[in-house]
This record gives sequence, C-alpha cells and structure tokens, in this order.
Amino acid sequence: MRVLIVQSNTNLGELWKRHLERLDARVQLVTTGDDAVSLIDEAVFDVIVLDLVLTEGSPLAVADFAQFRQPDANVVFVTDTTFFSDGSIFNHSANARAFIESATPPRDLAAIVQHYGDQAHHDRAAQTSQSAD
Repeated sequence: MRVLIVQSNTNLGELWKRHLERLDARVQLVTTGDDAVSLIDEAVFDVIVLDLVLTEGSPLAVADFAQFRQPDANVVFVTDTTFFSDGSIFNHSANARAFIESATPPRDLAAIVQHYGDQAHHDRAAQTSQSAD
C-alpha cells in the first residue's frame, strides 16, 4: 500500500507514518500543498491522508489534482476544526472517502487508511487485468 501524508504538523505526520509503516505501507510525508502536488505527479498512491488546514497550500486543490492525475487514489481528510463537520466535504471532493478528526488515535487512522488502501490496490489490479484481456 502506497500512502501520501500531507500534514503541516511534522510531529503528527511522523506519528501517523510510523503507525502505517507497521502495516507495511510505503509512506511519504510532505508538509505543503505544492510538495504534495509534485509527488502526486511523480508517484502513484493508493491513499492520500490530507489535512484540511495546511499552513501552505490548498488541500482542496491537492485533492482535485489527485482526482485528475490518480482517480483511483482515495483521500482521507483529517482536521482539527469544525469546518466541513456537516459532511459537505464529500460534495466538494469526489475522491473523499473518510473525514476524521486529527485527534483520532493513530492506530484507528491506520486501520481506515489500510481499508481504503487495500480497496484502491484491488481496484487498480482489476483494471490492469481487464485491460490485459
């Protein structure tokens, strides 16, 4: 499973990264929207863990770019604010799969990411085998 974490708080991002690596995920961590867009343009991800409050860059622009470049990548949005707490994030981002609080225990976040990562991996494999037929 390939995961991109976009989190301005490096300490929190590293904590999430360690929990995901325990699940054998290959994880890359960036702190800005620009760095996220660059990586999305260069590498394939199954899941993007994306904080809705970045100190640099627009999370929705990152999600939109991911939808364009990697439509099979699932986005798990995290936040420590009440913004989008009504669930409207799913109306704004076609690739949004989950919306959770930043304070969610890291093992729970890792389980959510693993679920959507496995789903993306299987979907990608199915598409590859269908195109080979």
